[in-house]
Amino acid sequence: MEPEKEATARPIVDQLKDYAETRFKLLKYEVIERSTSVVADVITDIAIIISLLLTFLFASFTLALFLADVLHSHWKGFGCVALIYLVIAVLIMVGKRSFERPIINAMIRKLFK
Repeated sequence: MEPEKEATARPIVDQLKDYAETRFKLLKYEVIERSTSVVADVITDIAIIISLLLTFLFASFTLALFLADVLHSHWKGFGCVALIYLVIAVLIMVGKRSFERPIINAMIRKLFK
């Protein structure tokens, strides 16, 4: 009767090995999928940020040139735009804590989605 026990126990050990190998492969594929997803998200976010920065830059020049035309002085037009950005920067510095938390939460959601 002992040879029968050994014959049935051996396939269980083999099944456990196969199960462990399958779980390891599945984990590896899940890590690969998640990491490539994060990299793809980062690349698209960078492209969007670059596009928005260029749009912002050209809009700033357009506003500065428009104000220069209205005020009949280039330095006054560009100075007004610089003053607008200075006011925005001061407002952001004053309310820094209220801006940080939503950004942190958005980054955490992106990493764990």
